[in-house]
Amino acid sequence: MIATEHVIEITYLIATALFILSLKWLSSPATARHGVWAGEAGMLLAIVGTLMHHGLTYRWVAIGLVLGTIIGVPLGKVAMTAVPQRTALSHAFGALCVTLVGTAEFYLRAPDVPKFMMGVLSLEVILGALTFTGSLMAAGKLQEVLPQRPITYKGQNIVNLGMLAIAVGIAVMLVQHPEKMYLFPLMIIIPLLFGVMMIIPIGGADMPTVISLLNSYAGLSAAAMGFVLSSKLLIIAGALDGASGLILSVNMSKAMNRSFTNVLFGAFGQEQNAVAGEKETRPVRSASPEEAAGILAAASKVVIVPGYGMAVAQAQHKVRELYDALTKKGVDVKFGIHPVAGRMPGHMNVLLAEADIPYDKLLEMDDINGDFPQTDVALIIGANDVTNPAAREDKNSPIYGMPILDVDKARTVMVIKRSMAAGFAGIDNPLYYLDKTLMLFGDARNFVGLIVRELTGGHG
Repeated sequence: MIATEHVIEITYLIATALFILSLKWLSSPATARHGVWAGEAGMLLAIVGTLMHHGLTYRWVAIGLVLGTIIGVPLGKVAMTAVPQRTALSHAFGALCVTLVGTAEFYLRAPDVPKFMMGVLSLEVILGALTFTGSLMAAGKLQEVLPQRPITYKGQNIVNLGMLAIAVGIAVMLVQHPEKMYLFPLMIIIPLLFGVMMIIPIGGADMPTVISLLNSYAGLSAAAMGFVLSSKLLIIAGALDGASGLILSVNMSKAMNRSFTNVLFGAFGQEQNAVAGEKETRPVRSASPEEAAGILAAASKVVIVPGYGMAVAQAQHKVRELYDALTKKGVDVKFGIHPVAGRMPGHMNVLLAEADIPYDKLLEMDDINGDFPQTDVALIIGANDVTNPAAREDKNSPIYGMPILDVDKARTVMVIKRSMAAGFAGIDNPLYYLDKTLMLFGDARNFVGLIVRELTGGHG
């Protein structure tokens, strides 16, 4: 028995080290694969260590493994464009687990629950419940089965914060009087409603930050569950997840030059609804694939800026072919990645890594912006708001102050886009009307494929 306990502790220690290394390696595209493998190995060891505990009912464990496999395999086969909403669903499942475990633990221990334990258990359930419904709402918005535009009404923030305050108040009362078990369901129901109300006023443009914030909530709720279950590994893993999600959310907010409170309560996108339909009627210059290929072939330096449109078109492999074709012609090709491009943190990096584009060619916004004045062609593929000069120049713009990729400083700008429709923020982009800008209308994958064919003499 004692020997088994030592083996379990050693297994958990190794798993903890692997979780820490996983986060470290995931911070860089060059080592991200190692980070994934380390995280998977750590989780496998954590599961094995848990199964070594005596007293487990393995029949229920087996049922859980089978059901998890049935659900997990289809979820793992989603298209790259659906990864953000799949991530949100993962947060929802984890939060639901935390909420159910917390509920079971309360009714197993009540009414004699120590104050500290009741406090931690309340934190676990409140965070788990609001993360569950909030993540489902986020997934619905990302999947576009729910409206992406903010849904707001007068006094909304007061109502939302009031609901949260009531839930916290119930938690405080239960800490003092755990025998009042009839209050516990309310402490679950109110955060469940709050999770829905928290997400509906948030627009699509803020989804990357919301995803990372929900990840943080899920991690913190898991850490609280670790205290309830006396699991050191769960405490550490949850704390790592919560802290990393929080740090990422802060960085994402900085990338949009906005505060947390503005993301959560600012209803980004609401202000411009009135003018969303008032698009510029000035003419734009367009070009054919043949003309675009000629301009790119004559360039010395090209910066490609990917956006969500590239993900929707699944054009990343054609973009790799374009990179190869231009590199063979001696063109210096780099990629400019905005922190909030796409619908989740690192979305563009994941897509380009999937296409095996060299990591050293993927440059973050701060690293690439100084290169645009010396760039012959900035090729924008499905990116919109992150290249909008209004964020830098128009104080009346809803996105004013948001750091952008300075593509308008390149000698020539080419934009692959299906239409002149606005991006997530719902506003027009003056970049499209510059004399130096050429609009390449069409599906990104098809258009890039045609450019490659022209560059390779019909062999692309």
